[in-house]
Amino acid sequence: MAEPRMSRTAVAAAAVGLGLLAAAAVPFVRAYADSPRHRPAASFGVAADQAGCDAELTDPVSGVGMHVGPGTSQPTATRVGYETVPPSSGPHYVYPAQRARRFYLPQDRPAMEELVHNLEHGYTVVWYTGTLPAAEVEALRELAVKLGDDAYGEKFIVSAWDDSYGAFPAGRPLAMSHWGRTAGYRQFCARVSGAAIERFVLAHPAADAPEVDGM
Repeated sequence: MAEPRMSRTAVAAAAVGLGLLAAAAVPFVRAYADSPRHRPAASFGVAADQAGCDAELTDPVSGVGMHVGPGTSQPTATRVGYETVPPSSGPHYVYPAQRARRFYLPQDRPAMEELVHNLEHGYTVVWYTGTLPAAEVEALRELAVKLGDDAYGEKFIVSAWDDSYGAFPAGRPLAMSHWGRTAGYRQFCARVSGAAIERFVLAHPAADAPEVDGM
């Protein structure tokens, strides 16, 4: 009768071991599901219908391949007066902002002329002003991880806006822009909405750009 008793003991021990392994795995599974990359875009900020987004604007485009600033035939042209706020096309610096960064604060944002070069390469840039509440800025930081993923083409940047290039409409501290092959696109919003921003990104994919192969 000893053998059945030992078998029951082994089964019980195995069950306890599996239970401990499962319990240990729970925090890792939860962390995976809660990470910005694996959360749905709609979980960031408010619902699209609560974001106060204006109708999308369509702009004529210009400046394809037009480089200014250091290393060009116009080395002293270090600031461009863009036709729209925020820009959706235009002359730009030789080098875009680095691909590895997805989010910028006011103190470390790239030059506007660098980010416009990113637009030419198919990026969507989300711009936010200093009036956007801190909690919403943090939501944008996390959303940049999500929408900067390869599932969306890896061409997505969030940057603080430089007010010296023009003012956003009153009550609209957030804007999106994209430089397409035949038109530029912009949209202003009152609040951060991952769903609204994702919708803009999907409507204007990285493949719709003057220089899709650019980094």
